[in-house]
Amino acid sequence: MTQNPLWWRDGIIYQIYPRSFADSNGDGIGDLPGIIQKLDYIAELGVDAIWLSPIYPSPNVDFGYDVSNYIDVDPIYGTLADFDRLAAEAHRRNIHIVLDLVLNHTSDQHPWFQAAKRSHTDPYHDWYLWRDPASDGGVPNNWQSTFGGKGWEFVPEVGQYYFHMFAKEQPDVNWRNPAVRQAMLDVFRFWLDRGADGFRLDVFNVYFKDAQFRNNPPKPGIRPFDQQEHLYDCDQQEMFPLLTEIRALLDEKPGRYAVGETFIHTPKKAASFCAPGLLPAAFDFELLESRWHPRRFLNAIQRWEAALQPGSWPNYVLNNHDNPRSATRYVRGENDDRLKVAATLLLTLRGTPFLYYGEEIGMRDIPMKRSEILDPVGKHYWPFFKGRDGCRAPMQWDNSIYAGFSPARSWLKVQADHDWRNVESQRADADSLFSFYRRLIQLRKEYPALREGMFLSLNDEPRRLLAYLRKTDEQTVLIALNFSRFPVKLVLGHSLAKSQMQLLLSNKRDVIVSPATGLLSLAGQEACIILLEN
Repeated sequence: MTQNPLWWRDGIIYQIYPRSFADSNGDGIGDLPGIIQKLDYIAELGVDAIWLSPIYPSPNVDFGYDVSNYIDVDPIYGTLADFDRLAAEAHRRNIHIVLDLVLNHTSDQHPWFQAAKRSHTDPYHDWYLWRDPASDGGVPNNWQSTFGGKGWEFVPEVGQYYFHMFAKEQPDVNWRNPAVRQAMLDVFRFWLDRGADGFRLDVFNVYFKDAQFRNNPPKPGIRPFDQQEHLYDCDQQEMFPLLTEIRALLDEKPGRYAVGETFIHTPKKAASFCAPGLLPAAFDFELLESRWHPRRFLNAIQRWEAALQPGSWPNYVLNNHDNPRSATRYVRGENDDRLKVAATLLLTLRGTPFLYYGEEIGMRDIPMKRSEILDPVGKHYWPFFKGRDGCRAPMQWDNSIYAGFSPARSWLKVQADHDWRNVESQRADADSLFSFYRRLIQLRKEYPALREGMFLSLNDEPRRLLAYLRKTDEQTVLIALNFSRFPVKLVLGHSLAKSQMQLLLSNKRDVIVSPATGLLSLAGQEACIILLEN
């Protein structure tokens, strides 16, 4: 039994993109009442928390990541009363709520910015990053927007430029201003008081920029943004006192959580932000970015584990709202065996797993024509990058015309395979990916070694097979994953070969016999979880 169980450390977090999860009123956009209607499904799946992408009022230039009011709910999603009901109903089912906080920038429609651009003397002017033009009248420095183009936008009314790391409609705030810092910390308090259990912090490590606004040095890269070493518009030392302050605020209510989205991530960088006393967690995305090869995945795991300080806790993610789905990246055709291998990897590692809605049924990206693209990044970088709309398609609940997402319409088109790849059909199939996820999640809850055991790799240079132990003093579980289409054999070694084996889960067999030869044979694309008993 886990000592001092903690929901975010020992549990599983399920990301919901609210626009695409469940539409309760037929306007084609998912909403909070729709999520409430699906809480029993979320409880059935067995996850411990839901992370909601932004639900705040927004002009939706970047689909909620341009916030115009931090302490309300966008009418397209519902009301504050709907959020209160969602929190209460989720908590009644022992499901925690994680909100997305976008605090590096606001919408240009936020009242703060509307006041800031009126006059140099307005108190809100210094809430954003303003600079006079360069001596030639051009931009103040060479900083770029990751969404494309220069990072500076000129406002004739004040004769200055403001900086935006993302779209020009997303001006970056000035975290060096004490009034901004206080206002943002009050946003945490507002939602904690309303029942939020934690937060995902959008691009938190770019809150501060260099006070002198120095030019970034050049480096090789494809996009102009990538052709700079981001020394001065990212990762400033002022972050660390702020993270200490955020942690103290969270600790005022025991069990509260925050995970930071590490911008331009490395394992070492992410680990520095979740050291003891700072954030409870930060994302390193190397696992998500790995090719389908066991060595790539093992390298990502080992680098992340090696970077973390004692007392820090890892997390892992294979899908989110910014990247093509793993089914699109890794699978050709409709066979889900690879996805079962990927699911087993994610849910048996040491750390908190994050699932993205639809992962449990193997949703694929929707194909998008240029004329259909809504994502501002896709519009700018087409055809080299087709945007993030594909992975944000409506959840596939059943085989009705809008996949059970909406009774009447859909803001994005529905994936064509929803007539058979949906929750309703997979619930009824004991061999489906959904059923496999449910069994995996239940095993993680049932066996302490899968939650808190150490990670011990059994092959250092895997070519087709990845095998490892999750081990506590009382329990040892073997995980063997065949990334190949062909059978492989795992050499167990003398001590493991003597163990009695109890098969906990496989996508290829129902029973297992302890191999007298010391070789464990695995079928092509088999995921196998075995309890070892001395």
